Amino acid sequence: MVIQRALRPVDTDGLPEYPISADDRLDSHFFIQWNLKRWRKSNFRRLAEPEVGWFGFLLICEAHDESPVGTLPTDERLLADTVGVSLDRWRQLCEREINPLHNWHLVRCDNGEIRYAHPIVQEVALEALKSRKKNLVEADQRRLAKRLKDLREMIETRIGAGQLVRTPGFIERFNAWLEEHYPDAQRREPLVRQALDEFQLEMSR
Repeated sequence: MVIQRALRPVDTDGLPEYPISADDRLDSHFFIQWNLKRWRKSNFRRLAEPEVGWFGFLLICEAHDESPVGTLPTDERLLADTVGVSLDRWRQLCEREINPLHNWHLVRCDNGEIRYAHPIVQEVALEALKSRKKNLVEADQRRLAKRLKDLREMIETRIGAGQLVRTPGFIERFNAWLEEHYPDAQRREPLVRQALDEFQLEMSR
């Protein structure tokens, strides 16, 4: 059970599950994707009093730094602190027909917390996480491509074993073996020579 304003009990058993895990992070999230046309046409912007609109915007921004990303706590003291007003002032704002929590609703998070979520904020957070994961994958692929290129050049030009790198899949297999057996070692020529002998010996068994 969550106790809301005026001590009204709220049944939490049927709450929707929030789709973003508390383990997901957007630590380098320095801007918010903002759909200007959607904002201009929203009932909140058109109907809310100016101060309510400003406080609502602050809550949207704050939600992107919360955990899970895109949610807000249900504690009215924390919400009042977020927008920089007293608890009494916050309660007065929430009594208005269009208040700072307009369209925010309760959800159940994967860490067991009950928090507020907003459909548009949730959508933006999901897109940001999707973009972050895509960037991480692309960065990993670039790092792998460089490691394979450097390894190929070392074996072919410095170690003089060009016949090995021309074998289909050899570089990929040898790199994976190096990652397993020498994960933290710097790939200098003596190490690669030694590892190459060990790898070929192991493969010949």
